[in-house]
Amino acid sequence: MLWPGVAEELLGGKAYMVRDGVFNGVDAVLFTHVGNNLETTWGQPRGTGMVSVEYTYSGESAHSASAPWRGRSALDGVELMNIGWNMRREHLRPEQRSHYVIPDGGDQPNVVPSVASVWYFIREQDFANIRKNFDIANTISEAAAKMTDTTVTRKVIGTAAPRHFNKPIAEAAYANIQQVGLPQWTEDEQAFAKAVQRTVKDKEEGLAVELKKLEPPLEKPESGGSDDIGDISWTVPTITLNYPSNIPNLPGHHWANAMSMATPIAHKGIVAGAKVMAMTTIDLLSKPELLVQAKGYFANEQQKNQKYVPMISAEDKPQIHLNADIMARYRPEMKKYYYDPSKHATYLDQLGIKFPVLEKPKN
Repeated sequence: MLWPGVAEELLGGKAYMVRDGVFNGVDAVLFTHVGNNLETTWGQPRGTGMVSVEYTYSGESAHSASAPWRGRSALDGVELMNIGWNMRREHLRPEQRSHYVIPDGGDQPNVVPSVASVWYFIREQDFANIRKNFDIANTISEAAAKMTDTTVTRKVIGTAAPRHFNKPIAEAAYANIQQVGLPQWTEDEQAFAKAVQRTVKDKEEGLAVELKKLEPPLEKPESGGSDDIGDISWTVPTITLNYPSNIPNLPGHHWANAMSMATPIAHKGIVAGAKVMAMTTIDLLSKPELLVQAKGYFANEQQKNQKYVPMISAEDKPQIHLNADIMARYRPEMKKYYYDPSKHATYLDQLGIKFPVLEKPKN
Protein backbone atom coordinates (compact mmCIF):
# COMPACT_ATOMS: atom_id res chain seq x y z
CA MET A 1 0.00 0.00 0.00
CA LEU A 2 1.01 3.63 -0.48
CA TRP A 3 0.36 5.80 2.56
CA PRO A 4 0.84 9.51 3.30
CA GLY A 5 3.31 10.92 5.83
CA VAL A 6 0.72 13.24 7.36
CA ALA A 7 1.88 16.14 9.57
CA GLU A 8 5.42 14.80 9.86
CA GLU A 9 6.96 17.88 11.45
CA LEU A 10 4.16 18.02 14.04
CA LEU A 11 4.44 14.26 14.73
CA GLY A 12 0.71 14.27 14.27
CA GLY A 13 0.05 11.21 12.12
CA LYS A 14 1.97 7.95 12.29
CA ALA A 15 1.49 7.04 15.96
CA TYR A 16 -2.26 7.46 15.46
CA MET A 17 -2.10 5.26 12.35
CA VAL A 18 -0.29 2.57 14.35
CA ARG A 19 -2.78 2.84 17.22
CA ASP A 20 -5.73 2.51 14.87
CA GLY A 21 -4.38 -0.56 13.07
CA VAL A 22 -3.46 0.92 9.69
CA PHE A 23 -0.35 -1.29 9.51
CA ASN A 24 -1.97 -4.51 10.68
CA GLY A 25 -1.10 -7.21 8.17
CA VAL A 26 1.69 -5.17 6.53
CA ASP A 27 4.90 -7.16 6.01
CA ALA A 28 7.44 -4.34 5.67
CA VAL A 29 7.67 -0.57 5.26
CA LEU A 30 10.04 1.35 2.99
CA PHE A 31 10.09 4.98 4.09
CA THR A 32 11.92 7.89 2.47
CA HIS A 33 13.24 11.24 3.59
CA VAL A 34 15.08 13.93 1.70
CA GLY A 35 18.80 14.06 2.43
CA ASN A 36 22.12 14.93 0.80
CA ASN A 37 23.37 11.41 0.03
CA LEU A 38 21.83 8.13 -1.10
CA GLU A 39 21.90 6.09 2.07
CA THR A 40 20.13 3.93 4.61
CA THR A 41 20.86 2.64 8.11
CA TRP A 42 19.94 -0.18 10.44
CA GLY A 43 19.57 -0.41 14.22
CA GLN A 44 19.03 2.75 16.25
CA PRO A 45 20.24 5.79 14.30
CA ARG A 46 21.27 9.21 15.56
CA GLY A 47 18.24 10.96 17.07
CA THR A 48 15.58 10.72 19.74
CA GLY A 49 12.00 9.81 20.43
CA MET A 50 9.70 12.39 21.94
CA VAL A 51 6.36 13.61 23.25
CA SER A 52 4.79 16.80 21.90
CA VAL A 53 2.52 18.23 24.60
CA GLU A 54 0.71 21.50 25.26
CA TYR A 55 0.08 22.72 28.82
CA THR A 56 -2.79 25.19 29.22
CA TYR A 57 -3.15 27.26 32.38
CA SER A 58 -6.45 28.83 33.46
CA GLY A 59 -6.67 31.69 35.95
CA GLU A 60 -8.80 34.78 36.55
CA SER A 61 -8.71 37.99 34.53
CA ALA A 62 -8.58 41.44 36.11
CA HIS A 63 -7.40 44.94 35.29
CA SER A 64 -3.60 44.81 35.46
CA ALA A 65 -3.32 48.27 37.04
CA SER A 66 -6.49 48.99 39.00
CA ALA A 67 -7.12 45.55 40.54
CA PRO A 68 -4.27 43.11 39.80
CA TRP A 69 -4.76 41.41 43.17
CA ARG A 70 -8.12 40.14 41.92
CA GLY A 71 -6.47 38.32 39.03
CA ARG A 72 -4.74 34.96 38.82
CA SER A 73 -2.29 35.04 35.92
CA ALA A 74 -2.26 31.99 33.67
CA LEU A 75 0.86 33.45 32.08
CA ASP A 76 2.60 33.38 35.47
CA GLY A 77 1.87 29.66 35.55
CA VAL A 78 3.43 29.21 32.10
CA GLU A 79 6.50 31.23 33.04
CA LEU A 80 7.02 29.39 36.31
CA MET A 81 6.73 26.06 34.54
CA ASN A 82 9.40 27.16 32.07
CA ILE A 83 11.64 28.37 34.90
CA GLY A 84 11.19 25.08 36.72
CA TRP A 85 11.99 23.05 33.61
CA ASN A 86 15.04 25.15 32.81
CA MET A 87 16.35 24.63 36.35
CA ARG A 88 15.74 20.88 36.04
CA ARG A 89 17.63 20.56 32.73
CA GLU A 90 20.95 20.50 34.60
CA HIS A 91 19.86 17.35 36.39
CA LEU A 92 18.63 15.42 33.35
CA ARG A 93 20.71 13.13 31.17
CA PRO A 94 22.77 15.00 28.57
CA GLU A 95 21.10 12.87 25.88
CA GLN A 96 17.79 14.70 26.39
CA ARG A 97 16.64 17.53 24.14
CA SER A 98 13.72 19.76 25.09
CA HIS A 99 12.33 23.04 23.81
CA TYR A 100 9.16 25.08 24.04
CA VAL A 101 7.20 27.99 22.58
CA ILE A 102 4.36 30.02 24.08
CA PRO A 103 1.52 29.96 21.52
CA ASP A 104 -0.83 31.87 23.83
CA GLY A 105 0.54 34.37 26.34
CA GLY A 106 -2.60 36.44 26.88
CA ASP A 107 -4.34 39.22 24.98
CA GLN A 108 -2.79 42.53 26.08
CA PRO A 109 -0.71 43.80 29.01
CA ASN A 110 -3.50 45.65 30.82
CA VAL A 111 -5.51 42.44 31.32
CA VAL A 112 -4.28 39.72 33.68
CA PRO A 113 -4.23 36.66 31.37
CA SER A 114 -6.93 34.19 32.30
CA VAL A 115 -5.64 31.61 29.79
CA ALA A 116 -2.10 30.90 28.59
CA SER A 117 -0.39 27.88 27.08
CA VAL A 118 3.08 26.53 26.45
CA TRP A 119 3.98 23.84 23.91
CA TYR A 120 6.84 21.44 24.72
CA PHE A 121 8.87 18.92 22.76
CA ILE A 122 10.36 16.46 25.28
CA ARG A 123 12.98 14.22 23.67
CA GLU A 124 15.08 11.29 24.87
CA GLN A 125 16.69 8.18 23.41
CA ASP A 126 14.58 5.36 24.82
CA PHE A 127 11.03 4.74 25.94
CA ALA A 128 11.81 4.70 29.66
CA ASN A 129 13.59 8.05 29.70
CA ILE A 130 11.01 9.74 27.48
CA ARG A 131 8.33 8.65 29.95
CA LYS A 132 10.46 9.72 32.92
CA ASN A 133 11.03 13.23 31.55
CA PHE A 134 7.39 13.56 30.55
CA ASP A 135 6.39 12.70 34.13
CA ILE A 136 8.86 15.30 35.45
CA ALA A 137 7.38 17.95 33.15
CA ASN A 138 3.88 17.07 34.32
CA THR A 139 4.93 17.42 37.97
CA ILE A 140 6.55 20.80 37.28
CA SER A 141 3.43 21.98 35.45
CA GLU A 142 1.24 21.11 38.44
CA ALA A 143 3.66 22.76 40.88
CA ALA A 144 3.58 25.96 38.81
CA ALA A 145 -0.21 25.91 38.93
CA LYS A 146 -0.17 25.61 42.72
CA MET A 147 2.28 28.50 43.05
CA THR A 148 0.04 30.77 40.98
CA ASP A 149 -3.35 29.55 42.21
CA THR A 150 -4.26 28.54 38.68
CA THR A 151 -5.19 25.21 37.12
CA VAL A 152 -3.40 23.35 34.35
CA THR A 153 -4.44 20.77 31.77
CA ARG A 154 -2.28 19.01 29.24
CA LYS A 155 -2.93 17.77 25.73
CA VAL A 156 -0.68 15.35 23.85
CA ILE A 157 -0.31 16.66 20.31
CA GLY A 158 1.88 13.93 18.91
CA THR A 159 4.57 11.40 19.73
CA ALA A 160 7.54 9.74 18.07
CA ALA A 161 9.07 6.49 19.26
CA PRO A 162 12.86 6.12 19.09
CA ARG A 163 13.60 4.68 15.65
CA HIS A 164 15.02 1.23 14.99
CA PHE A 165 15.57 0.08 11.42
CA ASN A 166 15.71 -3.42 10.00
CA LYS A 167 19.12 -4.87 9.18
CA PRO A 168 18.22 -7.41 6.43
CA ILE A 169 16.10 -4.90 4.50
CA ALA A 170 18.74 -2.18 4.92
CA GLU A 171 21.40 -4.54 3.53
CA ALA A 172 19.20 -5.34 0.54
CA ALA A 173 18.53 -1.65 -0.03
CA TYR A 174 22.24 -0.82 0.23
CA ALA A 175 23.07 -3.37 -2.46
CA ASN A 176 20.62 -1.52 -4.68
CA ILE A 177 22.11 1.84 -3.66
CA GLN A 178 25.49 0.59 -4.88
CA GLN A 179 23.96 -0.41 -8.21
CA VAL A 180 22.15 2.90 -8.72
CA GLY A 181 24.91 5.17 -7.41
CA LEU A 182 24.83 8.90 -6.88
CA PRO A 183 23.64 11.19 -9.67
CA GLN A 184 26.23 12.64 -12.02
CA TRP A 185 26.25 16.29 -11.02
CA THR A 186 27.03 18.99 -13.57
CA GLU A 187 29.44 21.86 -13.00
CA ASP A 188 26.46 24.23 -12.70
CA GLU A 189 24.84 22.06 -10.02
CA GLN A 190 28.06 21.87 -8.01
CA ALA A 191 28.58 25.63 -8.36
CA PHE A 192 25.05 26.29 -7.13
CA ALA A 193 25.50 23.99 -4.13
CA LYS A 194 28.76 25.70 -3.17
CA ALA A 195 27.12 29.12 -3.54
CA VAL A 196 24.35 28.11 -1.11
CA GLN A 197 26.92 26.73 1.34
CA ARG A 198 28.90 29.96 1.05
CA THR A 199 25.76 32.01 1.75
CA VAL A 200 25.21 30.23 5.08
CA LYS A 201 28.95 30.47 5.87
CA ASP A 202 29.64 26.74 5.90
CA LYS A 203 32.20 24.49 4.23
CA GLU A 204 31.99 24.83 0.43
CA GLU A 205 32.27 21.16 -0.50
CA GLY A 206 29.41 20.99 -3.00
CA LEU A 207 27.24 17.94 -3.57
CA ALA A 208 28.09 14.42 -2.46
CA VAL A 209 30.17 12.46 -4.97
CA GLU A 210 30.83 9.33 -2.88
CA LEU A 211 28.33 6.94 -1.33
CA LYS A 212 28.50 6.45 2.40
CA LYS A 213 29.12 2.95 3.73
CA LEU A 214 26.41 0.95 5.45
CA GLU A 215 27.83 1.16 8.95
CA PRO A 216 26.64 -0.71 12.06
CA PRO A 217 24.76 1.46 14.57
CA LEU A 218 26.76 3.51 17.03
CA GLU A 219 27.48 1.72 20.29
CA LYS A 220 26.14 4.81 22.07
CA PRO A 221 23.58 6.57 19.85
CA GLU A 222 23.84 10.34 19.49
CA SER A 223 20.99 12.71 20.26
CA GLY A 224 19.27 14.68 17.54
CA GLY A 225 15.91 15.07 15.85
CA SER A 226 12.85 12.83 15.99
CA ASP A 227 10.56 11.27 13.40
CA ASP A 228 7.31 9.43 13.99
CA ILE A 229 8.40 6.72 11.56
CA GLY A 230 9.76 5.35 14.83
CA ASP A 231 6.31 4.14 15.87
CA ILE A 232 5.98 2.24 12.60
CA SER A 233 9.49 0.81 12.94
CA TRP A 234 8.39 -0.88 16.19
CA THR A 235 5.25 -2.25 14.54
CA VAL A 236 6.56 -3.73 11.28
CA PRO A 237 10.09 -4.19 9.80
CA THR A 238 11.04 -0.76 8.46
CA ILE A 239 13.88 1.18 6.87
CA THR A 240 14.35 4.81 5.87
CA LEU A 241 16.03 5.66 2.59
CA ASN A 242 17.55 9.14 2.34
CA TYR A 243 17.79 10.43 -1.23
CA PRO A 244 20.23 13.15 -2.38
CA SER A 245 17.93 16.03 -3.32
CA ASN A 246 19.48 18.55 -0.96
CA ILE A 247 22.79 20.23 -0.28
CA PRO A 248 25.16 19.18 2.53
CA ASN A 249 26.11 21.41 5.48
CA LEU A 250 22.87 23.40 5.77
CA PRO A 251 21.21 24.36 9.10
CA GLY A 252 17.92 22.45 8.67
CA HIS A 253 14.49 24.11 9.00
CA HIS A 254 16.04 27.15 7.29
CA TRP A 255 15.36 28.93 3.99
CA ALA A 256 18.63 27.56 2.60
CA ASN A 257 17.29 24.00 2.84
CA ALA A 258 14.57 24.91 0.33
CA MET A 259 16.97 26.31 -2.28
CA SER A 260 17.58 23.09 -4.22
CA MET A 261 13.98 21.94 -4.35
CA ALA A 262 13.11 23.55 -7.71
CA THR A 263 16.44 22.66 -9.31
CA PRO A 264 17.78 19.67 -11.26
CA ILE A 265 19.56 18.64 -8.05
CA ALA A 266 16.26 17.68 -6.42
CA HIS A 267 14.96 15.93 -9.53
CA LYS A 268 18.10 13.84 -9.99
CA GLY A 269 18.16 12.94 -6.31
CA ILE A 270 14.58 11.76 -6.15
CA VAL A 271 14.95 9.72 -9.34
CA ALA A 272 17.91 7.90 -7.78
CA GLY A 273 15.88 7.31 -4.62
CA ALA A 274 12.88 6.05 -6.59
CA LYS A 275 15.06 3.49 -8.38
CA VAL A 276 16.36 2.13 -5.08
CA MET A 277 12.83 1.98 -3.65
CA ALA A 278 11.54 0.11 -6.71
CA MET A 279 14.42 -2.37 -6.68
CA THR A 280 14.06 -3.04 -2.95
CA THR A 281 10.31 -3.53 -3.33
CA ILE A 282 10.98 -6.11 -6.06
CA ASP A 283 13.46 -7.83 -3.73
CA LEU A 284 10.82 -8.10 -1.00
CA LEU A 285 8.23 -9.44 -3.45
CA SER A 286 10.50 -11.90 -5.25
CA LYS A 287 12.73 -13.17 -2.43
CA PRO A 288 10.64 -14.76 0.33
CA GLU A 289 13.79 -15.44 2.36
CA LEU A 290 14.43 -11.69 2.69
CA LEU A 291 11.09 -11.17 4.41
CA VAL A 292 11.72 -14.17 6.68
CA GLN A 293 15.08 -12.69 7.69
CA ALA A 294 13.55 -9.25 8.21
CA LYS A 295 10.83 -10.60 10.48
CA GLY A 296 13.38 -12.69 12.37
CA TYR A 297 15.54 -9.63 13.05
CA PHE A 298 12.47 -7.64 14.08
CA ALA A 299 11.31 -10.28 16.58
CA ASN A 300 14.61 -11.58 17.93
CA GLU A 301 17.13 -8.72 17.73
CA GLN A 302 15.26 -5.43 17.68
CA GLN A 303 12.97 -6.31 20.59
CA LYS A 304 15.61 -8.00 22.72
CA ASN A 305 16.19 -4.98 24.99
CA GLN A 306 13.24 -2.67 24.29
CA LYS A 307 9.55 -3.11 23.57
CA TYR A 308 7.23 -0.63 21.91
CA VAL A 309 5.47 1.57 24.44
CA PRO A 310 2.75 3.73 22.83
CA MET A 311 2.77 7.27 24.19
CA ILE A 312 -0.71 8.26 23.04
CA SER A 313 -3.88 6.98 24.65
CA ALA A 314 -7.06 5.65 23.10
CA GLU A 315 -8.65 9.05 23.80
CA ASP A 316 -5.95 11.26 22.23
CA LYS A 317 -6.95 12.70 18.86
CA PRO A 318 -4.86 14.07 15.99
CA GLN A 319 -4.61 17.84 16.38
CA ILE A 320 -5.84 18.76 12.91
CA HIS A 321 -6.29 22.42 13.87
CA LEU A 322 -2.55 23.03 13.99
CA ASN A 323 -1.36 25.38 11.22
CA ALA A 324 -4.94 25.86 9.99
CA ASP A 325 -4.75 29.63 10.45
CA ILE A 326 -1.32 29.85 8.82
CA MET A 327 -2.41 27.80 5.83
CA ALA A 328 -5.63 29.80 5.45
CA ARG A 329 -3.49 32.92 5.23
CA TYR A 330 -0.78 31.62 2.89
CA ARG A 331 -2.48 29.04 0.67
CA PRO A 332 -4.05 31.69 -1.62
CA GLU A 333 -0.59 33.25 -2.04
CA MET A 334 0.97 29.84 -2.67
CA LYS A 335 -1.52 29.09 -5.45
CA LYS A 336 0.02 31.87 -7.52
CA TYR A 337 3.22 29.81 -7.65
CA TYR A 338 1.82 26.34 -8.36
CA TYR A 339 3.68 24.66 -11.20
CA ASP A 340 1.79 24.45 -14.51
CA PRO A 341 3.48 21.73 -16.62
CA SER A 342 1.15 22.44 -19.56
CA LYS A 343 2.82 25.83 -20.06
CA HIS A 344 6.37 25.38 -18.79
CA ALA A 345 9.01 22.69 -19.24
CA THR A 346 10.36 23.23 -15.72
CA TYR A 347 9.38 25.13 -12.61
CA LEU A 348 12.45 27.34 -12.95
CA ASP A 349 11.21 28.35 -16.42
CA GLN A 350 7.85 29.28 -14.91
CA LEU A 351 9.59 31.43 -12.30
CA GLY A 352 11.77 33.06 -14.94
CA ILE A 353 14.96 31.93 -13.21
CA LYS A 354 18.07 31.02 -15.17
CA PHE A 355 19.92 28.25 -13.33
CA PRO A 356 22.32 28.49 -11.60
CA VAL A 357 21.93 31.64 -9.52
CA LEU A 358 25.22 32.03 -7.65
CA GLU A 359 24.56 35.11 -5.53
CA LYS A 360 21.78 35.91 -3.09
CA PRO A 361 19.53 38.63 -4.59
CA LYS A 362 19.98 42.03 -2.98
CA ASN A 363 16.23 42.75 -2.58
